[in-house]
Amino acid sequence: MRRVLAAIETLAAVFLLLIALLTAANVGLRDLFAVQVPDWFDGSKLLMGIALFWGIALATYHGSHICVDLLWEHLRERGRRWLDIVAGAITLAFLAPMAWMVWSKVLASGTQATTDLRLPIVWFTSIAAAGGVAAVVLALVRLFLDIRGHATLEDHHDARDGS
Repeated sequence: MRRVLAAIETLAAVFLLLIALLTAANVGLRDLFAVQVPDWFDGSKLLMGIALFWGIALATYHGSHICVDLLWEHLRERGRRWLDIVAGAITLAFLAPMAWMVWSKVLASGTQATTDLRLPIVWFTSIAAAGGVAAVVLALVRLFLDIRGHATLEDHHDARDGS
């Protein structure tokens, strides 16, 4: 599982790096030579979608998304576990239809392409949609671990404290 998570982290990081490089290159070329990178705007939007979906998958598994611990902090261990299970089930209930709808959008995109280079958008949206599916799978794994009691309280404190 560590290898899968490391691969997903690397994939999300690579796409964030590509966004930064594309933006920096475009700004540099525009300021120095009054030239723009073709499709920099479409490309950065599409790459951002990919990075976001794969990032959602990681945040879901690690339980490191934005949360308010107002109730969780005051519960005992058993109550925290049940709250985590309920929260995981709700998260899964939202992620599964989202992944379904993203794939519906991918399959309906037809021959849409970027503005300048005419790159098929389906290439980018398919990678992003795969990230949506990964989010569902990792939400299922996390929910299973929470139900089985394998997710420790330290996991939650580490994720919520940012350490």
